[in-house]
Amino acid sequence: MTMIEERHPLAPAADNPLSIGACRSITVTSVSEVGWWDTPRMLDEMKVGGGPAACQWGIRFDPDNAAGSCTLIEVEGLDGGARRILLDAGWNPEYMAERFRATGVDRLLQDGEIDFLFLSHEHLDHLWGIEAVLRLAPEIPILVPGTLREEGIAWLRGGAFPAAGIANPVPHRGPIVRMLPGGVHKLMDGVASVTFDLPILLDIRGEQSIYANVAEKGLVCITGCCHQGVLNLVDFATNHLEAGGQIFGLYGGLHIAPFGTMTEEQADTVRALGRYGFRKIAANHCTGNEAVALMHTLGYPVVGGSGSAGSTGNTHLGNGDTVRF
Repeated sequence: MTMIEERHPLAPAADNPLSIGACRSITVTSVSEVGWWDTPRMLDEMKVGGGPAACQWGIRFDPDNAAGSCTLIEVEGLDGGARRILLDAGWNPEYMAERFRATGVDRLLQDGEIDFLFLSHEHLDHLWGIEAVLRLAPEIPILVPGTLREEGIAWLRGGAFPAAGIANPVPHRGPIVRMLPGGVHKLMDGVASVTFDLPILLDIRGEQSIYANVAEKGLVCITGCCHQGVLNLVDFATNHLEAGGQIFGLYGGLHIAPFGTMTEEQADTVRALGRYGFRKIAANHCTGNEAVALMHTLGYPVVGGSGSAGSTGNTHLGNGDTVRF
């Protein structure tokens, strides 16, 4: 039986920002930032399954339309040592296995060179590809939001959900750590996470994100989908982390205009990002092409990519692309 541990956070005090230490650099590789191939098709399947409020574990999605979100984070310590985090597991296991081979993540998993899998949240395009990870590293520690549903735990253990037409045939055999909300979890020197407790699409709750303090540069915010809101993500750091007084970088899905056309309210969110003075922004996945385009128009320091391996353009960091903070 998989071991499950609950990890309580350190609660920050309003007048005493928390120190998380520092690291020398953070290198982020987008293993895959394409959640699915055809958005109208995915939305139609969601509608047939009961709509955005229905539970994802009972909705049948076409696996041929599935891709997935997954990121490799490499942390260089002040002592020169290297540690690695795999952020999320994608959706379609065969697609994810291909992306692991293309980026060298398969070898890192097999050789035990990835410290743990960090699950940002429970959505299918971040979790349902877990088989591809467990084929290579069935005992890898998995850090999950403390808000994870019991279906999510069952899935990791090798569960099947006939209504959704899915099964995980490779049970996880290592420890699962529930990262409880309410404060800051230090993951290693210079790197911490926060679990945000809020309801999100498809009857899922909670998302956890990562903060890294890069020496002499500042704080980097790293997110899977940022359902808590990118402004809330950064404001937490500025209000509660000692390193939050110097914001340096931003990576990941920012959930601004994930399904296409951007609203004026969403555009206001993009404009509001300018107040933080980011030196480097690598936005992809659910950020939305229109949101990224506005960032370029506003002169933000947006990192582009190769536009290859399935990603839709070179204006954002795409599949197989790397950024160093």
